[in-house]
Amino acid sequence: MKPMQSDPTVQPVPASVVATVDAADTTLSNPRWAVVALGANLGNRLETLQGAVDALADTPGLRVKAVSPVYETEPWGVEPDTQPAYFNAVALVKTTLPPSSLLERAHAVEEAFHRVREERWGARTIDVDIVAYADVISEDPVLTLPHPRAHQRAFVLAPWHDVDPEAQLPGHGTVAALLAAVGDEGIARRTDLELRLPE
Repeated sequence: MKPMQSDPTVQPVPASVVATVDAADTTLSNPRWAVVALGANLGNRLETLQGAVDALADTPGLRVKAVSPVYETEPWGVEPDTQPAYFNAVALVKTTLPPSSLLERAHAVEEAFHRVREERWGARTIDVDIVAYADVISEDPVLTLPHPRAHQRAFVLAPWHDVDPEAQLPGHGTVAALLAAVGDEGIARRTDLELRLPE
């Protein structure tokens, strides 16, 4: 009887890969809530926001569960009248994607709508920001959670509060209290505009 020879193509699976697969499996069996902020101030702003919502809904492992009213907002961080006004909205999603994959998808949606990153606070066709992911608090410079400036931005807090009045921003308290603190100057709800929830 010939001795069994090991198959050189079969290699032990590295522990790091096993851990990653196990973590992904846990995520898949436990969908998480995430809050995604959308903003646009170039081109057909409403059409672009709807396109971004639809693109998110087309993502495997992600369901858009709620979409906020649309707000018109003065540009943040720039001189007055140097940019068109923004349309802003918030989407609540339930996802099996880990935060890093959700970020990749957000960037892919921005690229699909020709987002150009030339200057900070620059005008853009679309901005897709992950505001919060479950109760995760992370200082990772690639994806800081929750979004480091969300608690200061009425254009995020107001639409978020509209779709989830009981919402909490991890590490900062209730969205209602944060919104009351920053006020609603510079934002206006556009009751004449509406984003459709994907079917």
